[in-house]
Formats: sequence, structure tokens, C-alpha cells
Amino acid sequence: MFTLTAKQLQAQQLMSGPQTHTMMFGGSRSGKTFAFVRAVVVRALAAPKSRHAILRFRYNHVIQSIAMDTLPKVMALCFPAVAYNWNKQLGYVELLETGSQLWLGGLDDAKRVEKILGTEFATIYLNECSQIPWASVGTVVTRLAQQAAIRIGGHPGRMLAHKMFYDCNPPGKGHWTYKVFVQKRDPETNEAIPQQANYASMQMNPGDNQANLPESYLTTLQGLSPRLQRRFLHGEFADENPNALFADEDIDKWRVLDGDLPDMQRVVIAVDPSGAGDADNADNDAIGIVVVALGVDGNAYVLEDCSVKAGPKVWGQVAASAFDRHQADLIVAETNFGGAMVEQVIQTARPRTPFKRITASRGKVIRAEPFSALYATGKVRHVGQFRELEDELTAFSTSGYTGAHSPDRADAVIHALSELFPAIVNPRRPAAKTQTADRGLVPQSAWLG
Repeated sequence: MFTLTAKQLQAQQLMSGPQTHTMMFGGSRSGKTFAFVRAVVVRALAAPKSRHAILRFRYNHVIQSIAMDTLPKVMALCFPAVAYNWNKQLGYVELLETGSQLWLGGLDDAKRVEKILGTEFATIYLNECSQIPWASVGTVVTRLAQQAAIRIGGHPGRMLAHKMFYDCNPPGKGHWTYKVFVQKRDPETNEAIPQQANYASMQMNPGDNQANLPESYLTTLQGLSPRLQRRFLHGEFADENPNALFADEDIDKWRVLDGDLPDMQRVVIAVDPSGAGDADNADNDAIGIVVVALGVDGNAYVLEDCSVKAGPKVWGQVAASAFDRHQADLIVAETNFGGAMVEQVIQTARPRTPFKRITASRGKVIRAEPFSALYATGKVRHVGQFRELEDELTAFSTSGYTGAHSPDRADAVIHALSELFPAIVNPRRPAAKTQTADRGLVPQSAWLG
């Protein structure tokens, strides 16, 4: 028989408290989402015809994470006798026993938001709220207004108390989640929020959920970089770097995990060589090799990080293999370590490969800075998880690069983006008018949206 963990029982007790706003923050797979979804279902069963919203920043994320994963698990383990129906067209799950509805929505689509905001709810749960802007929270909370009467349980006839639930893997301390729930301050004015007792939070980490995790999962988290361990293993808010160019929450917000990708109009393999030879690469930096594509929607997609610590013979073959695997259009490479050598390595591994030299005449940070805004606005999206690459990106700041090792992977991404978005690097450069027939390229003006 299924039982909640000790930490989930503690969370359940906290959620049932008198406060309206409750947040669980902590590491990955700690049971936060399961506990909240279960609480939403309990409330939906207690008050017939009640409505409850589970929202994320992106609609496809809430469908993949909640509709296709957590909710079915919660229903099977905790409420096996309760029948429900998923109305995909209207975007809600109906519990047939009570007629209550669980609306699933994303805040990234104006039409979906309009439909959601046209409805009042008794419960609103913001899943992965580190990705949700504070302004959106202020709008959503206005819909916490449905009057739903409790018909079962210990208080028949009493109205269901309004509840807002939040969860996140902790971002930086400058984020509104930390300011509101830990500092109890308004994110905009930095003044103390009124009615502080109306906001409660607690920490849940994967160690609290070991009974429901594979034995190897904690070992995997322990092998992450210190930055990622702090967030996903220990569940701690990071000290804020106000000068950071790339933020975890921006990368997470636009990450593609469901494989739903547009057609690609251009694919580039970017190489950032270290200068190591075949026999002396053991103590050298890795050779950054990444695959980045430009979609017909105007967004860039980081498809693969195949960086390797090896000499020219090996990394040339890796780059050539990536070119064929992704049916790429071009290989671009920094040639500061010897332009003729780099091109020769590529042509030896794959003869007649379209190749373009890049000479880095500016510092790493200066080259990376123009692309910070593209990441923040979703013009660059990572297809999957790239832990080492993201470690390097988030170590870039306006005051310099703070990482422990050379940012070879991040440099390669910047090389690729410079090729895909030339107007970002050189605003005076005219938009390219050429098109590749087999990919049906759109004009460059459409790339920049």
C-alpha cells in the first residue's frame, strides 16, 4: 500500500494551515510536485463542481510533467477508485465522482492565458515557479476567487479555503520566490510584505524521498558540479550574481524536453579547438563541439554537445560525424590556434565539408554578451539537458568569466549563434538574402523576430 514520505506528511500539514500561499522549494525529485498534485485532488474531491488550476510557464511542459506523468501516478497510487476524464481540447481533467475540474495551462500563450483568466478557481498551483515572472503571479492570483462548498469530510457546507501553491528548484536569491517566501519582502519595492503570516514555505530534498527513487539517483546528483549540486541535490538558493549574462531560470524556462521541434532551416556545427595534439591532450582543455540549428520559427536550438578532450584526429572525426548525423550546412571553427590546421583537420575527416573560419578578435565575455538577451527571451533554446555547457554559460558575467575551466563548450555555442544571428554581432551587416533550396530558408529579418 502506498504511503506518503515523512516529509510529504509534513508538507501536507503545512498546506492545511491557515495561510493562503504555500511554497515547497528544494532539490530535484524530492516529492514536491507529487505532494501538491495530491493536495489539489483532495480539495477537488471535497468540493463538488470546484475548479483548480495547475499552471507552468510553458503549456507543453505542464502537459508532459503533470498531465502525462505526475497526475496519473497520483490517481493510480492515492485514488485508484476515482474515475477521471482528460478533456484535451478544453484543457482540463474532470473527476467524474464530483464533477470538479483540474485545469492545466501554460502562461506562455496569450489565448490559453485568456481562457484561464476567464475562469475562477478555488486552488491555483504554480509548478516550477522559478520560470514564472512576478507580474504573471500578480495576474493569476486575481482568479483565486471561486466559492466552492465542501460536501464531504468533516465540515459539510463550509466553503473551501482559497489556496495558492508554489514549487521550485531554487534559483538565485534575487528571484521573487526567495524575496517573497524567505525574506518576506515585495520583489518590486523591497519593502516588507503585508500579512507575512499568509506566506509559508518549507524545503524538500531528494534525500527526503529516497524510498521512491532509484538507488543510483542520489549518486548521479552527487556527481554534478557544485553549482548544480547546490540547486538539485541540496535545494539551496544561490547567491545572486547581478552581473550574470545567462541565468538558470531562463535556460530552464525555454528548454525543450518533449522533442516537439520546428523544421530547421539551417544547421551549424561549431568547433572551439584547444590546440592540443593527439599525444598531449590529457591535461588540456576540451575541444568544444556543439550542434545548433535555426528553426523556421526564428529560434535557435542547441541540439547536441559532443565536446571531447582529444587531439585533432579524434575531434575531427567527432565533428564530421555530427555534420552527417544532423545533415548540417556548415562547420564554423575558431582558428586562433592555426586556421590552416583547423580547416585541414575538418577536410581530412570529411572531404569537401563546407567550412568557415572565425577569428576571435574580442574577449570571451564581449563575444557572449550580445546573446544574453536572446537566451532571456527564448530565442535560444536547449533541446535536453547540457550540464557542463550550462555550467560554463552561467559562469559568464559582465565582470569576467568565473568558471573553473575554459568555457570551450560555451564558446562553441557563441560561435554557432554568431553565424546564425550575424546581425546581433554586427548590427550594420545587411541581412542575408540567400536561401538554401532544400531547407527553404526564410529571410534573416524573420530570425530576429
